[in-house]
Formats: sequence, structure tokens, C-alpha cells
Amino acid sequence: MPADVSPERLREMFSPRSVAIVGASDKSAFSKGAFRNLVSFGLADKTFLVNRRGAVVHGKESFKTCSDIGAPVDVAMMILPQQSCVAALEDAAAAGIRNVVLLTSGYGEAGEEGRIAEQELFEACSRLDISLLGPNMLGFVNFADRAPVCAMASEPISGGTVALVSQSGGSCSAMAAFAKAAGVDLSYMFTLGNETVINASHVLDYLVDDPNTKSIAMFLESIRDPQGFARAARRAAEADKPVVVLKVGRSELAARTAQAHTGALVGDSKATSAVLRELNVIQVDSVEDMLITAGVAANIGRLKRPGIGVVSFSGGACDIVADRAHDESLFIPEFSAETAAAITAVMPSYGTTQNPLDVTGAAHADPGLFTTAIEAVGNDDNVGAVLVLHDVPSSDSPRAREQEPRLAAIAAGTRASSVPVVNVSFAQQPLTTYAREAISRNGLSMTMSGIDQAMRSFGHLAPWSSTSVDVKGQDAVVAPIDLPAGIRRGGQWSEEESRVVLASAGVSVIPAELVWDEDAAVAAAARMGDSVVLKAVSPQILHKSDVGAVALDVRGAEDVRAAFRSIMRAASLVSGARVDGVLVSPMRKNRIELLVGVVRDAQWGPLLAVGLGGIWVEAFDDTALASLPVTRQKVERLLGSLRGESLLRGARGTKPVDMDALTEQIVRLTEVALGLGPDLEALEVNPLLVDGERVEVLDCVVEWRK
Repeated sequence: MPADVSPERLREMFSPRSVAIVGASDKSAFSKGAFRNLVSFGLADKTFLVNRRGAVVHGKESFKTCSDIGAPVDVAMMILPQQSCVAALEDAAAAGIRNVVLLTSGYGEAGEEGRIAEQELFEACSRLDISLLGPNMLGFVNFADRAPVCAMASEPISGGTVALVSQSGGSCSAMAAFAKAAGVDLSYMFTLGNETVINASHVLDYLVDDPNTKSIAMFLESIRDPQGFARAARRAAEADKPVVVLKVGRSELAARTAQAHTGALVGDSKATSAVLRELNVIQVDSVEDMLITAGVAANIGRLKRPGIGVVSFSGGACDIVADRAHDESLFIPEFSAETAAAITAVMPSYGTTQNPLDVTGAAHADPGLFTTAIEAVGNDDNVGAVLVLHDVPSSDSPRAREQEPRLAAIAAGTRASSVPVVNVSFAQQPLTTYAREAISRNGLSMTMSGIDQAMRSFGHLAPWSSTSVDVKGQDAVVAPIDLPAGIRRGGQWSEEESRVVLASAGVSVIPAELVWDEDAAVAAAARMGDSVVLKAVSPQILHKSDVGAVALDVRGAEDVRAAFRSIMRAASLVSGARVDGVLVSPMRKNRIELLVGVVRDAQWGPLLAVGLGGIWVEAFDDTALASLPVTRQKVERLLGSLRGESLLRGARGTKPVDMDALTEQIVRLTEVALGLGPDLEALEVNPLLVDGERVEVLDCVVEWRK
């Protein structure tokens, strides 16, 4: 069975009171760095060095084996050649050490031999009951408990509130350095490596319960345990603990559902992005955005209201904020009458009372303008946070001393505000020691560097604040569908077989008749009305228009006969195609067409894709994704996120769609997809006709795993 990664074991590993460096050597830069960190954090007396020769290492006596230590060890940090690692694990287990941090590389990242070695490593950890972090990484630092089990240079700073989790060890040092420069203080810093035993999901779950951590920043190249990650992310959302993710790697899925449009619309990055959005995970595109957004979220938490109030020392900066707020879909509300009156009473005659607010150069002589304005804006019922645009001095100078009264006035306004107040510098600049002292000396709250970054961060924070995770239906069990006689799970289904299954499950499909000759086609068309559609029925011809195996808006007996002959001729030219006849159905006009598809993602399981359909699905690129199962509310939100949603509501004189009926049919289609079982690769309806109260499946493709 797998090694124990329970919360209790992780607490023991991540808050160690004693550490052994196994493979300690004066020749190893990693060993030197790890030892230097432990000493600087005050753990010199609780650090044991293991060297197979028993030599003096780093100026300290070493032990030949872990068993020779003779004292409890919470974590062993191993810096060894790959071929020595399993034996070292056995030695550690014999000494009662249950937690190991393994820096060694050359495992799964190094090809087939490395993958075999990593499997042996996993089996050894399972057999020995060892919780392993790594391999191929640089360790972790617990800043709150002053415990560095890490080979990177790390300063023993006081613990902050943002946990940094990175699958890249080499990049983590630069991330930590940027966090310090930006004033984002860390509670933990984790590097994960290959995640042979402990993975990102375990660490995220652990941090949800960590009292020192208020937000979690994660740099992820892949999500190896998607279901575990989803569970941990839901727990974070329920605990109001923001998770900010920079997910790199935008490769699309291979054409495993090449015959269904849905497969092309659901790719690795799109699927992951959709699921993370459902989990209310904040997604960013840069390291800087990840860390600064996590810092803001840790300090502010959820905004009570979406409105942002702005108090500035520059009219030009107000214009920048207004433009960037539009870009980030941030709400800059008008001030209430009470707020406007309080500000107008102290503003100079040439000032304008509006949001964003320029307190004008009068604040040079009267810094109290900042106090009054911030207090008024911070107590406006439309405002959830206040941004104050004012630089913090980076070094001592006459100009810096001139700014001190205004900083003190800003702090006074901050204390009188009922919502968070963030001081924002006009441009990005490092938070120097002098700046930190000025912030502390004047009693300022949070400070951010640069208007652009501030607007991006609040652009992430606002929707996170107003969104909750939909956990209804997550554990719903859908019963398997009983298939009609003659149809089996698997193989290749024709459109007629797909129609029969959907109809038997209560999905609304367009009326149609399957015919084998011209006379039957004419008779069926006569029963359908003035205009009909004819389509070849073949499991091998799923996109009929591509090969000329469909005829639209056919009228009259002679045209029906001609269309039937043309379709059969076109179908017969398709190599290997088995033709099961021709479907005749009524022609629907003046309708809206949607694509509704379910595809099984390798990581996240079945996903629903909804978008504008027909021949325009790729051209419009207007598709929304959601994981299954879905609720009616989830489908309604999905439809509401489409750019073409206004067409469904009756834009430009079009007939409004019965949204209840549409939602019901989409939910039913997803239930059919789940009921068909885990071997279903894709179920796609394209198009799904929507015309007022009418919602009908016009065409359907079902694909199974090969």
C-alpha cells in the first residue's frame, strides 16, 4: 500500500525539530547550502550529518549510518547518487525515520530507465512506510516554525502569510527573491519535483488547515492527482482561503476524438482552466502576478462588495486606473450622495468629486485631504476596497521627508475606513528596507508596487470574492443506461443508433425515418412536410457534409429521388463505409444551433462543452466547459458565459429561447453520457436546434474508446 501522507505525517515532516543530512559532503554545494540554512535558522544542535566514511563534514562530526545517530530524527534530507537511494531509505527506516526529502535527480524525468528507478523508489517507500517529498527537487522551508529542509539559500525571516508551492526547484529561488522585493512575506516555500509520493494535492490540502497561511501560490507544470487537487481546492474555497495558480504548459490534447468537434475544443489547458475556474482557483499568467495577487488576497480576503474606490494624488493616474479597471472588468462605482458631500466640503474649488478621486495638489499643503477622502470613500456602501495612489519613498531624501505627513494622513484615513485600504505606488519599484521602515513608522497597511499590477490583482480578487464553489451533485451517482436491443457499448455507432439511444433516454430528437430506397424516401418526405433533409446513415461517415452525403431543403418527389441517389453515390465512394440507409427528417429553418458535447478528459474525466454550433463551431470559438456531473444552475452559468448568449435571449429581434427547456435537455444529455459508462470517449450533439420552446437534437455522434 502507498506510504502514509496523512495530515499528521505531513505536520511531522513540515515542522521538524531535528534533521539529518544523508550524503553530507564538503564537496556538495547542495549539502553546504542545506547545512548553512539549518544553522542560520537555529537548528545547528538538531542537525545530524550522515557520511558513509564518518568523516568530519562542514566542521562537524558525522555518522556513517542513520542508525548510528541514536537520537530521534523527524526528517532525513538525502543528497545521494540515484543508485544509493533505496539502500539509504532502508537505513533511515531502520533508524525510525519516517520522512524523507530526496534531492536526487535521474528518475522519471530522465527517460525509461529513470521511470523504472522511480517505480522502485515508490515501492520502497510503500514497503518501508516512508513519506517522501521529491525526488528531483530542492526541499522546503517552514518560515513560521523556522525549519529549513532546503538546499537553496534562504534567510531566517519571520514567517508571513503566503505559501509558495512550486514544481520547479530551479525557479523557486527567483520566485522567493521576487516575493521579498514585492513585500510578499512567505509562510512556507515548497519545491515538489517528481511527486513520487507527496504531490501538490497533498501539500495544498495540508496548507488549507495551516493557521499561518492565509493564501496559497502554486506554480504547476502538471496536476498529477486531479481528483485529489479538486478535493483540496474545494476545501480551500469553503475555508475562504484563496489559491492562486500559474499553470504552465499549453499543449492541446491529441486528436483522440478527431471525428467529434468537441475533442478539438477541449484541450489540456482549456480543460484545466475550466475546472480550476469551477473550483474558484485564481488563475494567473506570470510569476509576478501569482505572488502579488496571493499577497493581496492574504491581506484582504474576500471583498464585501465588488466596487473599488480610488483616491489619488494625480489626475493622470486616475485616468490610468479608469482605463485599466475597464480592461480588468473592475467596478468603479459612483460615490453615494453622503460620500460626495463629505469630500466636496474639503476639496478646493477647482477639484472634482468623482471616482477615481484626484485630491489635487492641495494635499501638498493640507495632507488631511487624504484622511477625509479615504475615510469617506472607505465607508461608502458601494465600495469594497480603497486604492490610494501615492508613492512610498525608497530611500532617505528631502522629498522622502516631505512625503511623511501625507503617509501619516493616509494611515489615519485607513484606520477610519470600514473596508481594506491598499496604498499603491504609481510604477513598479522594489520594497526597500527604507520603504518598509516608512510604512511601519507611519502605520500604513498594505502597499503594492505599480498601478498595472494592482489592477490585475484586484481583477482576480473581485470575481474570486463573489464566486462560490458549486459542490451540489459532485458525488451524484448516475445509473447505467439500458441500451435498446441490438445496440452495444462500444464499436462504432451510426447516427440512427445514437438517435435511438438518446430518444429512449428522454432526449428530444428531431423526427426522422430510416429508408432504403427512393420510393420509401418519397413517402417519408410526404409525411414530413414541404421541405426535408436527407442524410446518409453510416458509422464511418460522421461528418456527412464533408463528403456530400447530406441534402438540405429538398422539395418535391423528383428532388427527393435525385437527392437520395446522390447521397447513396457519395456514401459509396467513402472507403470502408457501411451504409445503413438514408434518414429523412423535416427541414428546420430560422433557428439557432448549438454544440453540446461530452468528452472524457484524461485528467479530469468527463467534461461538458457548450457553444454556438453547426458549421460555425470552430469559426466562432465561443465555447464554455464544465466538469460532470452538472446541475441546472451550473448549465445556466455556462450558457450565460457565452459571447453569443444574447442570441439565446432574443437579441436583434430573434425569438427568445426557452432557457428552462434548453437547460433541461443539456442536463439530460450529460446524464446519458455518464450512463453510457467509462468507455465512452465522446458524445456530441451538433447541432442542437433551439427555436423558442423547441429544443431538438438534429445530429449526434457517439465515440467509444478504441
